[in-house]
Order: sequence, then structure tokens, then C-alpha cells
Amino acid sequence: SDSLVAQTACQKNLTANQLEEANVHFLDSMSSLPKAPDWLVIKIPKSLALLEYQLAQVQTIVGENTKIVAAAKAKSIQKSTLSLFEKYLGPTHTSLAKKKSRLVFSKPTLPIAILPSPEPISWQSDDKQLTLINYANVFARQQMDIGARLLAENLPNCDGKRVVDLGCGNGIIGLTVLQNYTDCHVTFVDESYMAVASARKNVESNFPDRMSQCTFAVSNCLEHFDKQTSFDNIICNPPFHQQNTVTDHIATQMFEDSKMKLAKGGELRVIGNRHLDYPQKLKRLFGGYNVIASDRKFSVLSSNK
Repeated sequence: SDSLVAQTACQKNLTANQLEEANVHFLDSMSSLPKAPDWLVIKIPKSLALLEYQLAQVQTIVGENTKIVAAAKAKSIQKSTLSLFEKYLGPTHTSLAKKKSRLVFSKPTLPIAILPSPEPISWQSDDKQLTLINYANVFARQQMDIGARLLAENLPNCDGKRVVDLGCGNGIIGLTVLQNYTDCHVTFVDESYMAVASARKNVESNFPDRMSQCTFAVSNCLEHFDKQTSFDNIICNPPFHQQNTVTDHIATQMFEDSKMKLAKGGELRVIGNRHLDYPQKLKRLFGGYNVIASDRKFSVLSSNK
């Protein structure tokens, strides 16, 4: 899985159903897969880019007896989906739909002519000074999203500060901090293994001499940091949807965790769509907020502990 949250949920479900966790070995999305498995079961992701990345890894480990079955909602299995299975593995067919879902069966044609993975991809920042590397499951994987652009233009003073890029994605906000402030320490945090791997690669490629000023952490918001850890600035572009569902519960946890982890006088700076309830959430948690910048769609907000 690419999601630490999903992995944690799976562990809890094993416990709740009294199943032996010792029989389950968790691998994150950046780990090597075991060779020649008997069965390979895939829950097809909504992102075709992520599916292609997964199949590019699978093609290198299948054996002659490997059976492959994948599943998704019937409406999510398009010709393009099946084409990827055929491209990387071999003949592919589907089951009849049942309860609006469908199975995909693929038979590896051995020996497989190994195709190079299309991931990660790279692109340049607007000012051409940064080259961004993105793995498949990372938000805004081909260009800087407009919210992040406004936030990057309105950063707090990070000189001499302990800074967190919370929900870092490819690390563009933390990289902009490093670009503008030489005396700072930046912690890149995301619950996606691919996001943190992307951020690490981006620091290595753009600021190789600044790696000692950076920390990279896979964490559900800030809950995996110990109680003694504190920061001066937390900068955040919260996600406001999961899959197709609009939600603010991730942002709420980000704000609550930030309140706990900020040093006295420390600042949380966030960006959000103007229709979201972030101002009231910040007012309840911090006692107030300031609008740093805004346009027709987004607002950059600041609260101090």
C-alpha cells in the first residue's frame, strides 16, 4: 500500500477479527515485491498512473504459476485499464459484473519482455529553478497546483526556524522554503510513501548540500512524532477530498496536531478553498486567524499558538 493510514486500518482489522498478524507481511509502495508469488491480488486504484506503476513492478516478479486477479467497480474498468494489464502482463479478460463490481484476470505470457516503468516523471517549477520528481500517487504530479502556488508566494519568515511541510506531496513548499532561507530545518511529512520518496528525491536533486537540514517522515498528520517534538512553523496545503468524497476531517486533524506540536508563539500557515470552513476551525483551535493573501478561489490563513 502507498497509504500509512490504510496499512494501520488493515492492522486494526486483523486484530478486530482475531487474525494472526504474524501471517501478514506489510510492504509499502516503494518496497520490492517477492518473486514468483502463487497469487497476486490487486485492488485497482482510481489513478491509471498508479496502476501502470504497479503493473510495471509486477511484470518483473511474476512466475509461470502466478495467478493474477484484480477487482474494481465495473464503471472503473475501462478499455484503458485492460490495455495496461495486456501491455505489461499478457492476455486479460473480465468476469461478469456482480453487485456493480467486476474481476479482471490476467495470464502472464512468459518470458515477459520487461518494459521500463514510466514513473517517476519530472517537471520544472514556474521560475525554472526547481526540477520536481513525482511518483505516480502524488498530488499535482505534472505541474504545480494553483493553491500551492499562492501558498509558496506567501510563506512565513522561516529564517532560523524548525519548519514542517505538512502533507508535503512532492515537497514543493518545503523546497521553496529551502530556496529562500538558508538557515532553517525542514521536515517533510506525508502519509503517502510515494510522496515522501518524491520529496526526498527532490531535495537530493535540487539542494544536495542541504540534506542535513531536512528530515523525511511518513506519518498520519503529526501523530507519529513524540511528545517532546516541537516546531516553529507548520505550513500546510490540506487535501479536502478522499477519492470522490469532499471531506474536511484530514484538515481538522492537521490543524489539531499542529496546535499540539507548535512551540509557543509558533505559526500554522495554511491555504484552502474559500468555501471551506477553515477560518472557523482555526478560530476555535487558536483563538483567531489572519488572512495573509487571497484570490477568487483561495485564502492563505495564519494562526499563532
